Amino acid sequence: MTTAPKKLLNSIEQCVDDALEGVVSIHPGLRLLDDHRVVIREDIEQVITDGKVTLLSGGGSGHEPAHAGFVGKGMLSGAIAGSVFTSPPPHSILAAIRAVGKGNKAGTLLIVKNYTGDRLNFGIAAERAKSEGIRTEIVVVGEDCALTSSDKSAGRRGLCGTILIHKIAGSMSEEGQSLDDILLATRAAASDMGTIGICLYPCSVPGSGPSFTLGQNEIELGLGIHGEAGVKRMKLASSKDVVSAMISHMTASNNASHLAISPDDHVAVVVNNLGGTSYLELSVVAKDAIAYLESQGVSVERVYCGTFMTSLEMAGASITIMHLDKDGHRAKCLDAETTAPAWPRISLSESSGSAHNKLAPLASLEGDVVASTESTSQVKLPQDKFVQIKAAILAACDALITSEELLNELDRGCGDGDCGTTMKRGAQGVSSWLTQQTTPMPLDKLALKLSAFAEQNMGGSSGALYCLFFSAAAHAATAFETSTEHSHWATLLQHGIYAISKYGGAEVGDRTMLDSLHAAYTSLQETVGSDVKTACDKAIKAASEAAEKTQTMDAKAGRASYVSKDLLTKPDPGATAVVIWLKAALMKVAEQM
Repeated sequence: MTTAPKKLLNSIEQCVDDALEGVVSIHPGLRLLDDHRVVIREDIEQVITDGKVTLLSGGGSGHEPAHAGFVGKGMLSGAIAGSVFTSPPPHSILAAIRAVGKGNKAGTLLIVKNYTGDRLNFGIAAERAKSEGIRTEIVVVGEDCALTSSDKSAGRRGLCGTILIHKIAGSMSEEGQSLDDILLATRAAASDMGTIGICLYPCSVPGSGPSFTLGQNEIELGLGIHGEAGVKRMKLASSKDVVSAMISHMTASNNASHLAISPDDHVAVVVNNLGGTSYLELSVVAKDAIAYLESQGVSVERVYCGTFMTSLEMAGASITIMHLDKDGHRAKCLDAETTAPAWPRISLSESSGSAHNKLAPLASLEGDVVASTESTSQVKLPQDKFVQIKAAILAACDALITSEELLNELDRGCGDGDCGTTMKRGAQGVSSWLTQQTTPMPLDKLALKLSAFAEQNMGGSSGALYCLFFSAAAHAATAFETSTEHSHWATLLQHGIYAISKYGGAEVGDRTMLDSLHAAYTSLQETVGSDVKTACDKAIKAASEAAEKTQTMDAKAGRASYVSKDLLTKPDPGATAVVIWLKAALMKVAEQM
C-alpha cells in the first residue's frame, strides 16, 4: 500500500466543508448556501433585482482557489464544489441555480469544464432548472492543448483558461449584457485559447498516495488537474527549455488540439501555479514564456501570474494563451473591476466592510433538489422476491466496500486514484439504508433509490453514470413490475447501458464500465431459458473476461483517454468495479435458488 503524504487537515471527510467555511470567513462578500457546498455572492438579491445575468461554475475540490475564489462582482455569482477531484452532485448545482436564477428573467449561465462528470452533473441540473422555468444555458470550456491524437477521446479538458471565461462573462454581466450575447462571446473566447501543463512532482488525494511517480530527473508534460499522468515524459531541463517545449507542443500544427499562433497576434497569458511551485519559479517561467512568444513576433498584452487553478500540492505550472480580439473587447473585460478574491482582490462586504465574516449561511430555496424516488407503479415485489433482491444488493455493497484499495490502485494509473473510494461511498449509503428496509416496495422505486444514492453519495462521473444507469433501469422495470426472471435482468442492463452511452458519450470497446456491462447483458440474453445458476455463472464469466480485455484496449473515453498508452497496463477500474458488484450479486441470487 502506498504511503499517504502529510496533509494539514482536521479530517479527510470534512476537509472540503472546512475549506469552504474558511473561504467565506476571510472574504466577507461571500456566503455559503445552507446544506450545500455552494458559495454565493452576498449581494445576489441585488444582482437579480437589477436583471443581470447570473454566472455559476464549479467542479471538484482540490483546485483552490478555483472556483470559490472567483466569486464576486465582475466574475461569478456562485461556485459549486464537489469532493476532492469529484464533480459536484446535480442536487447542489440545482440548489445554486435556484439561488441565483429563480425570479431572474435575465437567465443563468453555467461555465463548465470539459470533464465527463461535470458535463453530466451540470447538464442534469440545467435540465431540471429549465423544467422549473429558470432560463439556463451552458458554455463548456475545453482548451487543453496536450492531446496529440485525433482519435475519439473524452475531448479537450477544461483547465486554467476557464478563469478567463469567468472574467469575460462577469464583466459583460456587470454591464447588463444579455445571456445570448454573453454565451456567444464566451464560446468564441473558449475556442480562441489553449493551455498546457508541466509537472515536477505529482499530487495526492487526501488519504491516498501519489497518483503517479516521477524519477528524480523526470518531468511530465501535458497533464490535467486531477492527478492523472500526462502525454509525455521528459528529462528535467532549464525553465527556458521547458517553457519552449510547452509552447512548441501547444502550437504545433501536427498536434490535433493545438492553438494556432502567428506573428503579430495579440495575446493574454496566464502562468498558473499547479499547487506546490514557489513564486520565485513562477516568475522565472513567466519571464521565459513572454520572451519565447515575443521571439515569435507575438505581442503579449496581458500577463497574469499566480495561483489560480491548482491540483492540490502538485509541483508544476500551466501556461494559458488567449487571443485578444482586434476591437479590444476581451482586453476590456479582463481589465474590468472585480471583487473576486482570487483575481486577486479582497472581497468586501457593503454591510461589514473588511470585518471578519460571522454571518450565518444563506438559506436554500425550498424544494427537492434530488431526483425523485417516487414509484410510478403501485405493485410491490412479493416478500420472497424482495428478500432475495435485498440480499443480492447487500452482497454487492459488501464486495465494493472491501475492494476499495484494489480499485483505487487500478485507478492511480489512469485517473485520480479514487475509484474505490467513490464506489465505497455509494455502497455504504445503499447498505445503510437497505439494511433497515423490511417492507417490500415496487421494483422501479428500489432502482430509483439506488439512483439517488449514486447521485448523492458517490458524486463525480461515476456517480452521474450510475445515477443514469439506475434511473433508466427503473423506467424499464415498470414494464414487468413483480417479475425477476433473468431475461428481465438483461432488459434492465440494456436500458442502463443505453443511458450511459447516450449521456456519457462512451461506447463498447472504449475501455470503460460499458465493456463489462455489455458482456453481462449479452450473456444473459443468450442464456434465456437456462436455469438461473447457469445464467449467473456465464454472465459473471463474460463480464470478467471483458474487464480483463480492457488491459490491452486503447482508452477512448474518460480520464484514461488523456493518459499515455504506455501507462495503461492494468484493467480499467470502472469495468473491474462492475465485475465486483455483479459477481457478488449474481452469486447471491444463484445461492438462494
